[in-house]
Parts: sequence; C-alpha cells; structure tokens
Amino acid sequence: MSTPAPVRRVVIVDDHAIFRAGLRAELAGCVDVVAEAPDVESAAAVIRQQVPDVVLLDVHLPGGTGGGGAEVVKLCRDLLEEVKFLAISVSDQAEDVVSVIRAGARGYVTKTISAAELVEAVESVASGDAVFSPRLAGFVLDAFGTSGVVEDVRDEELDRLSAREVEVMRLIARGYTYREIASDLFISIKTVETHVSKVLRKLQLSSRHELTRWAEQRRIV
Repeated sequence: MSTPAPVRRVVIVDDHAIFRAGLRAELAGCVDVVAEAPDVESAAAVIRQQVPDVVLLDVHLPGGTGGGGAEVVKLCRDLLEEVKFLAISVSDQAEDVVSVIRAGARGYVTKTISAAELVEAVESVASGDAVFSPRLAGFVLDAFGTSGVVEDVRDEELDRLSAREVEVMRLIARGYTYREIASDLFISIKTVETHVSKVLRKLQLSSRHELTRWAEQRRIV
C-alpha cells in the first residue's frame, strides 16, 4: 500500500479578508491552513513563527517598504530551503511575476485558478517544482531566458561579486578550507578571508553555512 501524500501546511497572505476566507474554505480538507496575514510585516512574522510548507502570497501588499509580496520573500530568504512561496494574484503583468520570482518564489498563478489546480500547485511547489499559470509561462521564459528561473536569480546576485569572489564562493560552498582555497588559487589565507568577508557582506549572509545553503539552493556549487 502506497503512503498517502502529506497534508501541506499553508499560510495565506493577502490584504483582502474576503479572499483569504474564500481560499481557506476552498482548500479545506486538502491542505492545513495554519495562519493568515494581510500585510508585509505580519506575513514575515507569521511565516517565521509557523514555518509552513507553502506560502500562498499576493504580490500587492501594504506595509514594509512598498515591496509587496517580493519583500515578504526577501525578508524570509533564510527560510527558502524549508518554506516555498507560490504567488497568487489577479495581476499577470511581467514586472510582478519577475520581481517575486527573482526574490525567491517558486511559482506564480493567477486567481482564476481552480481549487483543484491550486491544491496541485501547492503540492508541486512543496515538492520543489516550479509552477506557473499557462499564459504566464511564455513570458517567464522570455524574462528569465531559456536557462530558467534559477539561473537568472543566480546571475542577478552573482553580478555583485567579482570573478575572484565567485571562485572563492564556489570553493567555500564545496567545503574547502581556507588553506586549501589559498593553495588552489595561489593566494594567501589572509586574502581568502578578505574575499569571504566581502562575499558574505555583498550577499547579506552571516556565515559559511548560510553561504553554502545559498549556493546549493541555486545549484551553483
């Protein structure tokens, strides 16, 4: 007998209470809606508190610095290994899709989606797949290139690093010691330390462990 799929824990983030209530009712029995939030600050707080499997996220939200759904994802970027974000919006504008996907969301669907399709999308995103409404898929590829979403996120953030810093970052993520990196790149250990400090600062990370996770999430190790 096959093991049934786990019931996914979901947080709904939308500034319209009626939509949140309707979505909760539509998803009842299929997912476990553990919390709701109407704005950027409360969304980030409840996501950190609940650490759900999936966040259903509107892209236009009040609060924060005006970044909407993308800002919520960025505020929770250290949780992306555990928490997957699926944008759900009335908007099908390219700039909305691009901003939230660049921030780290795993998919984007419009609010015309059926309840059954949404449950399937939640499961797909929770399992690590990317999900887009059919009419969005074409311009998502146009915006991010044929190499895919992960590649574009990688490029955007790697642009902050020099060529040498990228080399050092890759070796750190592969588990090399500072001494091994120095030997491999023919530089001093002190120089390695300097490069690592700059990489962590530019990527807004605080430790070697976070850097390794950052690189693994983007498949650039």
